[in-house]
Amino acid sequence: RGVSWEPGTRWTEVGCRSCMCQEGRVLCDAVNCSVPCSHPLPPPAGGCCPTCTGCLHEGVARAEGDVFSPSDGNCTVCVCLAGNVSCLSPECPPGPCPSPSPSDCCSCHPAKCSFQGRTYAHGARFSLDGDGCTTCVCQGGEVECSFAPCPVLDCPQHQRHLRPGQCCSSCREPPAPAGCFLDDNGVEFPVGQLWSPGDPCEFCICQADGSVSCKRTECLETCPYPIRIPGQCCPDCSAGCTYMGRVLSNNETFPSELDPCLSCICLVR
Repeated sequence: RGVSWEPGTRWTEVGCRSCMCQEGRVLCDAVNCSVPCSHPLPPPAGGCCPTCTGCLHEGVARAEGDVFSPSDGNCTVCVCLAGNVSCLSPECPPGPCPSPSPSDCCSCHPAKCSFQGRTYAHGARFSLDGDGCTTCVCQGGEVECSFAPCPVLDCPQHQRHLRPGQCCSSCREPPAPAGCFLDDNGVEFPVGQLWSPGDPCEFCICQADGSVSCKRTECLETCPYPIRIPGQCCPDCSAGCTYMGRVLSNNETFPSELDPCLSCICLVR
């Protein structure tokens, strides 16, 4: 290639080939790189072999003596020395978990809780005094308790009542009605009272729940000309007869309104 070399001379060609002049011939071979470090830097511009004057860690070039932390090292500290990366993790003493903070690097085992003479494991839930109204939980050696939520009641305060063994108040049951109150006339009847609402054939009774139950009386007419007595539901066949608008007593005789030659008599049968 237009250059003269003395016998035994070595040089490097483009493409990282190592050549030597031997007895008038040029012998070339690939450059053999000996890298005595774990994290060498890439070859410099124009060079063929990586260098141990720094470190390449996770794609980032580090200078000699550089101290750094890996991206997911959990407080691990690394140092670059002669192309080698050495990492150390902090040693944490055993014991309960410290309060959580961004600078807390130590892992720990959750502590148990001692509460009212009993020991609970981390995360255990229990009820205070066993009443079921308070829920407690053991968290990192400390006990946190909270009351059970109660539903919203739609009754006024004076009608609320806390029953024995219950956690939340409830509305009192309304008192049983003492009778039946009629809005139309303002009359109140006691439970079991019978009365007629104006129709002699209809009778009503006041029920125990405050409701009113009514029923009509069925009349069985046993004679063709009964007497209808005011205020009485069913016509009366024993008091006499009613004929053509006239009220007649038993055994009373009278001429027929249709034929004056006929004589009629009122008979109770």
